[in-house]
Amino acid sequence: MIPVAELKDVTKAYGNKIVLDRVNLQINEGEILALLGPNGSGKTTILKILAFIENPTGGEVKFQGEKVNFKNTEKVRLQSTLVFQKTVLFSTSVYNNIAYGLKIRKVPRETRYIEVKKALELVKLSGFEKRNARKLSGGEQQRVAIARALVLKTKLLLLDEPTANLDPKNAGILEEVIDTVNRENKVTIVMATHNMFQAKKLPHRIALMDEGKITEAGAPAEVFVKLSKNLARFAAVDNTFTGTAEATTAGTSIVDVGNGVQIEVTAQRQGTTAVFINPQDIILSKTVLKSSARNVFKGKITEITDLDSLVKLKVNVGKPLTVQVTKRSFNEMLLCLNAEVFVTFKASSVQVI
Repeated sequence: MIPVAELKDVTKAYGNKIVLDRVNLQINEGEILALLGPNGSGKTTILKILAFIENPTGGEVKFQGEKVNFKNTEKVRLQSTLVFQKTVLFSTSVYNNIAYGLKIRKVPRETRYIEVKKALELVKLSGFEKRNARKLSGGEQQRVAIARALVLKTKLLLLDEPTANLDPKNAGILEEVIDTVNRENKVTIVMATHNMFQAKKLPHRIALMDEGKITEAGAPAEVFVKLSKNLARFAAVDNTFTGTAEATTAGTSIVDVGNGVQIEVTAQRQGTTAVFINPQDIILSKTVLKSSARNVFKGKITEITDLDSLVKLKVNVGKPLTVQVTKRSFNEMLLCLNAEVFVTFKASSVQVI
C-alpha cells in the first residue's frame, strides 16, 4: 500500500535556526499518527509542510507516491487540511463557516447543506447552524473548525494540539470525534500533541520529537512499554513528574520529585519513576482537610486561567501543580493570585507511567 504522505530526510531552517533535522516519516492510509513532544520540537512545522503551506529547506516530500513540487502546490493543497491550535472563525453563522470551503470549491448548494449537516452531527453540534460561531465556547469553536475541515473530505486531516486549553468535557468530546471520524470515515489523521495520555489512547502510532528530530516511533504499546529516559520530558503534561521511588513497608512507594516534594503512590516501585496526577483528582482548600489522603501540600497560586464553567489554577508547592475547580468554588473561596492554599490527593489517584 502506498503511504498517504512521506518525508525523506526533510530539513527546515529559518535563517540559522534548524527546526527540522533530517526527518524521516511515513503516514499510512487510515491511521492516526501522533507527533508527541514539547513546544518547539518541530511538530507544527511538520504539519505545515504536510499541509503544503511551508516548503522544506531540504529533503523530499511525497504525497500519494508522487514527489511534491513545492513551487506549485495548488493541486496537492486541496488534498490536505490543517486545523490550527488557535481557531480562527468568521464572524458569521456556524453554517457559513463550515460551508465556506465547499462554496469556494463550487460545490452545489444542496450538497453543501447535506455535508454541513453530517459534519455537525459528527462533532456533536447538530442544531448550531444559525448560531454565531464567534460566540461559542472555545471547545465548540474548535469542533466547528474540525467540522469545517471534515466537509472537504481531504486525504489528510492535520490537527495541531486539538484539545490544548480546553476543559475536560470538550477535550473528551473532541477526542471522541477524532476517533469516530478515523474509525467510521477512515480519515487519515496526523495530530501534534504534548499530552502523553492522549497519545497513549488515541493514535495507532506515535512519533516522539525533540529538537527537530524524531527519536522514537512505533505503536503506543511499544513506546510506552518502557520508560524512555526522555519520555517524561518529551511528553510534558500538567502534573507529570519524574523522580526517585523507594518502596515502603506499608506496600506503597514514595517518589521524591525534587524541591522537597515527595509523592506517595500505591504501586511498588524502586528507582527512577514518572508519575501523573489528574488535575480533576486534586482537592483544593484554604485549610488542611481531614482526610485519609496520603498527599497533602501547602502552596501558593501562581496562575489563573478561566475555562468557562471551570477555572484552572497553577499552585506552586515546590513543584507546579495544576488544579481545576468550578467557577462557583473559585468565587466562594475568594481565590486570587498568591493566595495560600492546600492541595490534597490520594495515593491511589497517582498514575505511575
